[in-house]
Amino acid sequence: MGNVFGKIFTITTWGESHGKSIGVVIDGCPPRLPLTEEEVQLELDRRRPGQSSITTPRREEDAVEFLSGVFEGKTLGTPIAMNIPNADARGKDYNEMREKFRPSHADFTYQSKFGIRNHEGGGRSSARETAARVAAGAVAKKILSVGGQVEIRAYVERVHDIAMAEMNEFPSLNAVEATPVRCPDVEVAEKMIARIKEVRDKGDSVGGVIICRIRHLPVGLGEPVFDRLEADLAKAMLSLPATKGFEVGSGFAGTLLKGSEHNDIFVPDNGKIRTATNRSGGVQGGISNGEELYFRVAFKPTATLIQEQATVDVHGNATSLLARGRHDPCVLPRAVPIVEAMTALVLVDHWMRHSAQNEIFKFL
Repeated sequence: MGNVFGKIFTITTWGESHGKSIGVVIDGCPPRLPLTEEEVQLELDRRRPGQSSITTPRREEDAVEFLSGVFEGKTLGTPIAMNIPNADARGKDYNEMREKFRPSHADFTYQSKFGIRNHEGGGRSSARETAARVAAGAVAKKILSVGGQVEIRAYVERVHDIAMAEMNEFPSLNAVEATPVRCPDVEVAEKMIARIKEVRDKGDSVGGVIICRIRHLPVGLGEPVFDRLEADLAKAMLSLPATKGFEVGSGFAGTLLKGSEHNDIFVPDNGKIRTATNRSGGVQGGISNGEELYFRVAFKPTATLIQEQATVDVHGNATSLLARGRHDPCVLPRAVPIVEAMTALVLVDHWMRHSAQNEIFKFL
C-alpha cells in the first residue's frame, strides 16, 4: 500500500504521532556499508522538534536504535530496521478532535476513507512520520557520498513574502545551519525569523519555498517514460505533509521565455559535454545530464492555528474548534532535512536501477 517507497532501494515507514514509537525498514541496502547510529542521529537532530524558538515546543530526542541489518558497524545486505521512540507524546491534548474535524487537515478524508482514524495529533497523517524518512535518508546519503561524492543541499529560499536573492554558489552545510530558519542569507534569515515569530504570537502561521540543489550527480539517472527522474522527485516531495507545489529548473518562470531564450546550448568542456546554461535544472528527457540538479518545493502555512475556527463534527453539525497541541508556526526550517532525505532516497533508487540495467550487461 502507500507506506512503501522505492523500487530497488525501498523503505517502509510505520507508526503514529502519539503512539509508542515510529520507525522504518529499509530493504535493498548494499552490504558492507559502514554505518553507525550516530550518523543517522546527526540527520534526525536536524529535523527533531523543540530545536529553536520558531519550532514546535514538543520535546523529542528522536534517539534512533538499529534493530536489524547492521553488524559490527557495517550493513549486512539484509533489511535494516530502525526504531525511534515517541518520548513526549501527549495524546490527551487532542481529545476535542475526536469528534471535530480540524480545517485543512486529513481528519475528514481519513475518516471518510477508512471509517476510523487516530485523532491524536493526526496519527499516521502527522508530520511526525517524516522522522522515519529522515532516518532512511541518512543511509541513502551515506551511499551517495561513498559511491559518488554526491552532495545534496536544501535551504529555505522564501518565508511568506520574504525571499532571498538567487544564490549562485553552492552553499555549505554550515551556512545553512547557521540560523534556525535554515536560510544561508543571514540578513534575510533574520527577517524570516521575525515574521515567523510575529505570526506565531498571533496564533497564526506562514508557508514558503525550499530549494534543493544536488551536485556531482552522474549522467544517466532516470527512466523513460513514467519514471522520469523529476517525476519521481515530484512524487517524493508532494508526499510530504503541507506541500502544495513542485518545480524543476526554470519551472513556472520558464513559461515566460521563448524557446530561443530557454534552450540550454551544449558546449565542449575538456572532453566532456556540458550546457552553457542550466534552465533544465540538470534533467533532460527525464534523465540527469550531469549539471547541477535543482528544484523548488512550496509548503503551505501550517494548518493548525491557535485561533478559534468554524468547522463541523463527525455527525455533520456546525461547531467551532480552538486547536491545542504543539505545532510549528512555519514548517519550513524543519522540512529542510526532510526534503534532503527524500531526494537521497530517489537518487539512490535510480542509481541502483541504472546500474542494474546498464552495468551488469556491459559486454553486450
